Amino acid sequence: MADQKIKKVVLAYSGGLDTSIIIPWLKENYDNCEVIAVSGDVGQGTELEGLEEKAIKTGASKLYVLDLKKEFVEDFIWPALKCDAKYEDYLLGTSFARPCIAKHLAQIAIDEGADAICHGCTGKGNDQVRFELTIKAFAPQMKIIAPWRVWDIKSRDEEIDYAEAHNIPLKITRETNYSKDKNLWHLSHEGMDLEDPANEPLYNKPGFLEMGVSPEQAPDKPTYVTIHFEKGIPTMVDGEALGPVEIIEKLNAIGGANGIGLPDIVENRLVGMKSRGVYETPGGTILYKAHDVLETITLDKESAHFKNVISQKMADIIYNGQWYTPLCEAICAFNDKLQETVTGDVTLKLYKGNMINAGVTSPYTLYDEQTASFGEDEDYNQADSAGFINLFGLPIKERALLQQKKWPKGDC
Repeated sequence: MADQKIKKVVLAYSGGLDTSIIIPWLKENYDNCEVIAVSGDVGQGTELEGLEEKAIKTGASKLYVLDLKKEFVEDFIWPALKCDAKYEDYLLGTSFARPCIAKHLAQIAIDEGADAICHGCTGKGNDQVRFELTIKAFAPQMKIIAPWRVWDIKSRDEEIDYAEAHNIPLKITRETNYSKDKNLWHLSHEGMDLEDPANEPLYNKPGFLEMGVSPEQAPDKPTYVTIHFEKGIPTMVDGEALGPVEIIEKLNAIGGANGIGLPDIVENRLVGMKSRGVYETPGGTILYKAHDVLETITLDKESAHFKNVISQKMADIIYNGQWYTPLCEAICAFNDKLQETVTGDVTLKLYKGNMINAGVTSPYTLYDEQTASFGEDEDYNQADSAGFINLFGLPIKERALLQQKKWPKGDC
């Protein structure tokens, strides 16, 4: 398998099971090539602890740890939120993290004069597409190595066998061997008992949930939270101005404590198969709900309805790893214009996994209490509705009359 032309490889490195064994595997199969590990910090937290020592010990020449949290939120999460993009109730946590990381992988590979970029994504998953489409956008001639497509390892158990044989320390065991992805926005759980959709997730098993609790373990009294938006972007929580990263962290804590954001989904992967995953997205779920509520009073009917169409398209674009395309750029530009009046405050009542509307205000509201009232007002003459209905219903009436007078009997 050795390719004499590959002397230096940049590896997308998380320190998880896959990438932990890839470093020695690369050196074994590519003539002891130099491996430069790159970790993008998009909010993994303690998962990054001890990463440099582990990377060097297993054969990497160096490790880059890039703080991408602010960029991750501002350049990826906020555009998705403003568009209300969700893929089959999945809030795209892994989907928009991959291009954020891959963009920097490509730049480091160019700067380091690398011959190839390597990732640990499986040949069955979506992430391989997201990484590689981004690499193609920024380093179109770079060779890509994807070990899962070529090595003899066939399962996560066999990966553990390989790690044990090479004395590679792991933070998991065969009994806790869920496939997980964690960042500031979410934590995903796949594999093991979750592969059978008939199995209920073990929400209350110690160690399963990491970002919060199950609804039945949440407090018996509601928690109120108020979020302020400026042009579709959240800027304050409960009257406190916070940065983009801090807003998500605070809402993660509030939502997690109340059992918010635990979707259990069988989704349609890009590669064609169905896959079952359990997600923890407490803060993100709150933000999507609050943003949606604010738009009910700040967007006109036609804009809101058309936005539903592009929201689905934007979700597909993000899910499929097509961030760096003209269509994605154009949709974001359109949505930025639409969000100019999405400013105001939304209060939600959180109770045992539920989010209940508890008030919304905006200086740009299109809701007028006087006009909407069932009582008497000066803005709307209820008698005018008769003429409107006559014109609006004219095609229906004319068809019925012609059907009675001229159509052959028995025809529709």
